[in-house]
Amino acid sequence: MSTKASPLANEALSGNSDLKKRILFTLAMIVVYRLGVHVPTPGVDGKTVFEFFQNQGGILGLFNTFTGGALNQFSIFALGIMPYISSSIIFQLLTSVVPALEQLKKEGEPGRRKITQYTRYGTVVLAIIQGFAISSWLMNSSFEGRPLVLSATVGFLPFQMLTILTLTAGTCFIMWLGEQISERGFGDGTSLIIFSGIAAGIPSGAIKLWQMVGSKEMNGLVAVVLIVMMIVVIGMIVFLEWGQRRIPIHFSQKGGKALLGSQASHLPLKINLAGVIPPIFASSLLLFPATLAQFVKAPWVVALQESLTPSGGLYLVLEVALIVFFCFFYTEIVMNPVEMAENLKKGGKFIPGIRAGKSTSDYIQRVMDRLNVGGAIYLSAIVVLPTLLIDKLKVPFYFGGTSILILVGVALKTTQDLQAYLMTQRYESLLRGARQRTRRVQF
Repeated sequence: MSTKASPLANEALSGNSDLKKRILFTLAMIVVYRLGVHVPTPGVDGKTVFEFFQNQGGILGLFNTFTGGALNQFSIFALGIMPYISSSIIFQLLTSVVPALEQLKKEGEPGRRKITQYTRYGTVVLAIIQGFAISSWLMNSSFEGRPLVLSATVGFLPFQMLTILTLTAGTCFIMWLGEQISERGFGDGTSLIIFSGIAAGIPSGAIKLWQMVGSKEMNGLVAVVLIVMMIVVIGMIVFLEWGQRRIPIHFSQKGGKALLGSQASHLPLKINLAGVIPPIFASSLLLFPATLAQFVKAPWVVALQESLTPSGGLYLVLEVALIVFFCFFYTEIVMNPVEMAENLKKGGKFIPGIRAGKSTSDYIQRVMDRLNVGGAIYLSAIVVLPTLLIDKLKVPFYFGGTSILILVGVALKTTQDLQAYLMTQRYESLLRGARQRTRRVQF
């Protein structure tokens, strides 16, 4: 497949200035995001905060991974894109429950823009809540006797107010960057921002692993097992993400002759219909209450905090439950079996042995449900098992199954989008050439 795709890619890239502009624009936006990660929030002792977060693991390590290291440095992007993802989840759930939002969804593009606007407002609200919680926590925290906050006021503004404004503005800016990438760049902006944040932590993780092996803190054999495990997980993800369940499709008979044989086709359904969305959504929902639990010292909250670690029992149970839920929920939103059956009927196509209409939609729904069961088991295993093993090996940085799944899943999805775009551009160029060569028939 790669040997056929590379000449196509080289040919299209060499003569496609629009694609080059989109890719360069995407890279530029990611560079802007990575530069913003290193801009500190005013009023904090950067060195002390960095040392403090370096000694934190558990949920803060996971949160830092998704923010691309912004939390470690407590930069203006310390909240990352997670408030936007949480807001998106909330409004997707409300769309299925609230009649007014459901009606907006049915209105097409205008309704979608309205829901997107509400999602942005929700992002601001969630960012303010999280900004208030984390600024209050920093005000009352210290590391080795040194306060994390230099002063209660920064200029004429209280530290908490300035931090809330800064972190909220940073989250809104990241949200804007993601939307710009989706509209003017290439790929899904939100996914690529998360991808770049996780990928940015790979070099430092590799250096830490090398240093631990060199200082005898970790057995070399354990390091080899860890690397082999990651390679196996990556190979499994690639294999299953490319896997398809192909439903045979035949054309209806026309003029008494069946258009079968070379005319037969299939309806491809991925084994993992929901992609990387369920793990991202599950992690986002678990990060929000778990982050708030860090800032309250009540006994029951402390017990909840201990359970809400990436390797904790409660966290893993909730994560698996949310992954299963979003596998089915997201697939129902994106893929409508009734609409698919109607499109097959309008195109004069049918599934052999299945009546057109409701029987076809029911059959597609059954296939999708079975695929979702397998997809949920696969995603849960990929997310949970490496996390448990890495915890047993005492790895001092968070790089579990969720991170690997997001990295590989986003990379594969972007590659598929690129190949589809190049193929479409090639067909369009061939059609334009055919129209230019068409000559009027003379009698």
